[in-house]
Amino acid sequence: MPEAPAHPREVYAYEGGDAPERAFLDALTRGRLHHAWLLCGPEGVGKATFAYRAARRLLGAAPDDHYGLLGSAPSDHVNRMIEAHAHPDLMVLEREADGDKIKKFISVDAARALPEFFAKTPSQSPFRVAIVDAADDMNLNAANALLKTLEEPPERGVLFLVAHAPGRLMATIRSRCRRLTFQPWAEEAVAAFLINRTSLPEPQARAIASMARGAPGRALTLASSEALAYDAQAQALVEGEAPPEAELMSIVDRFRGAEGQGRFELFLDRLAEAVRRRLTEGRGGLLVERWAALWDRVSQTPAEADALNLDRADIFWSILAELRAVRAG
Repeated sequence: MPEAPAHPREVYAYEGGDAPERAFLDALTRGRLHHAWLLCGPEGVGKATFAYRAARRLLGAAPDDHYGLLGSAPSDHVNRMIEAHAHPDLMVLEREADGDKIKKFISVDAARALPEFFAKTPSQSPFRVAIVDAADDMNLNAANALLKTLEEPPERGVLFLVAHAPGRLMATIRSRCRRLTFQPWAEEAVAAFLINRTSLPEPQARAIASMARGAPGRALTLASSEALAYDAQAQALVEGEAPPEAELMSIVDRFRGAEGQGRFELFLDRLAEAVRRRLTEGRGGLLVERWAALWDRVSQTPAEADALNLDRADIFWSILAELRAVRAG
């Protein structure tokens, strides 16, 4: 199984297209650099990777054309400091670990630290830079704290907001940022990216590219997970070819603990897709409304389970019973 993708701070190659980088470089060279950039697009299309590339340039890393328009070498001393979380002119806001779990939101305390960070002059670089990855992960209090920074643009300060769903952000935040949009890739391009980056055979790479919905980062994550196995198991359940009880118990066991959250969400994602495929292929028959209701239930369950801290095993067996009931008519 391929290794999990590296954190964007450790990624130096960039294949997300030149348009966002050209727009940013044009603003920088013309002296019209906006103080806040809203990086929009589906999760996994390279927005955070771009943010770190732009941050390296602003913090003084030497350009290196081998790594693209905004590229710089991993060996650059600025980049080594960033990788070590040790650059004094860079602040990163992201969800923090809470024991063996990741918090649901970026803390309001982290967002409130932004004004103090930007109030200081750069100590080693031409600019001070902050990256929020992702702005979608801020609750209302954190968003309001961020807004105070946007309302008083810092001198020699630049803020990058990664946003998977910018429409959910406060309009007052969106209006104070310059937007850069990152488009999903063609499925063929994602498959080629996977083949180039991993040892996956072409049929598996194509299957994962289809699951990734145009997001190469998501494709790498799926390639390092049980996505293909879960997809096959979900399809078998929908078609009525239920695995042995022992295999079902094994699936449920892997939903336990902190790491089980991701597996649980991935399995339900593949189950929802298997139900959707049945509907789009016109195989819902007279029970099409019940299949559609099942798809809606499976699609919404991960967010509800996380918000209400519901037992994943109970949810799995409940959904399985509903699926069997729909199949039985």
